[in-house]
Amino acid sequence: MPETPEMTAADIEELGRELDQLRAWVVASLGEEDARYIRRVVCAQRCLEVGGRVTMFAAFLPPAWIAATAMLACAKILENMELGHNILHGQWDWMGDPTIHSTTWEWDFAAPSEQWRQAHNYRHHTFTNVLGKDRDIGFGILRMTPSQRWRPWHLAQPLYNLGLAASFEWGVAIFDAEIDRVWHGERTWQEIAGRLGAVARKGGRQVLKDYLVFPLLAGPAFLPVLLGNLTANVVRNVWAHTVIFCGHFPEGVEVFTEEQAENETRGEWYLRQMRGSANLEGSPLFHVLTGNLSRQIEHHLFPDLPSNRYAQIAPQVRSLCERFGIPYTTGPLGRQAANVWRRVLRLALPGPTAAPGRSVAADVPAPVAARPSGAGPTGAGPVSPVIRPAMARGRGRGRGQTRIGSFS
Repeated sequence: MPETPEMTAADIEELGRELDQLRAWVVASLGEEDARYIRRVVCAQRCLEVGGRVTMFAAFLPPAWIAATAMLACAKILENMELGHNILHGQWDWMGDPTIHSTTWEWDFAAPSEQWRQAHNYRHHTFTNVLGKDRDIGFGILRMTPSQRWRPWHLAQPLYNLGLAASFEWGVAIFDAEIDRVWHGERTWQEIAGRLGAVARKGGRQVLKDYLVFPLLAGPAFLPVLLGNLTANVVRNVWAHTVIFCGHFPEGVEVFTEEQAENETRGEWYLRQMRGSANLEGSPLFHVLTGNLSRQIEHHLFPDLPSNRYAQIAPQVRSLCERFGIPYTTGPLGRQAANVWRRVLRLALPGPTAAPGRSVAADVPAPVAARPSGAGPTGAGPVSPVIRPAMARGRGRGRGQTRIGSFS
């Protein structure tokens, strides 16, 4: 990716101030038009689901099966992406509507909402692309950056990434149970048993609904309905996997060390979100079907702002990136998806591992002046000095400015 020009502590502070102002403006302008938007999406999703379920009863007719499966797949995509994901971020809590609230919404997904909120909203969004902190880098099984140590099982990652795409809801549910944290002493087996029990209960209801109750209600169309429901779920899973991977792992997106995630100012946290995310280009309908995660940069900057506002603020965010010399990584879905899959294939093979925390220009001395420090913006503790003030030697990167790797 292009080198980011030096930014002084004052530059980073100004970046943070302007982004804070942008966020405050959006919050102050929220109103009935935004509420109508999300209620229209809820209505559209429910109409698609009812239409798909009813039409599926005629699934022994191929045209009806195709139409029903398409409607049901779209309903599931809308429910997971524009509704479930964003509602669980608290984007619509300001409405005070208990039916569209982060504490009451239970989505059409195998992962229990409460476990997903804890794993995603806190760990991922606080420590975005911080190796060793953000568990979403590779989801515990994929090598997505040279900074991750190669293991023999990575040779098969193109195959099991296909499996992950098709069964994404189950992969996320098991991943969010955080079994791996037992080996680090961060959770007990008793805690993991409770979390896996919640996954089994939630996933069991999903299996019962899609693969037994509705097929049985269809009577002689049992098998076509079963196949239609399975197809809709796989389509939803592959779509969600593709959108999420394209927002986090394409060329140009950077990875950071835990050292860089210490004593981070709000401006530095914003800067890391910009450099650790990528957008997708497409039509308004495309953006809705991605849950507006096609604007991943804006989402990572402001995860709790209503998703319908990302299109409105994207030009201002891009303008800030241009003004401060920060890359604004974006591209069409096809190109970014091909880019991600090339990375999955390339990093399946053994190769040199980048040394975490080592400067790209190791001979560059320490910064002339210390940057200001402070708590991260989430209130969950410190987060990361991505770029430090200008260096003593004209063009070198400072220790905090060095990326330890990238998805490139």
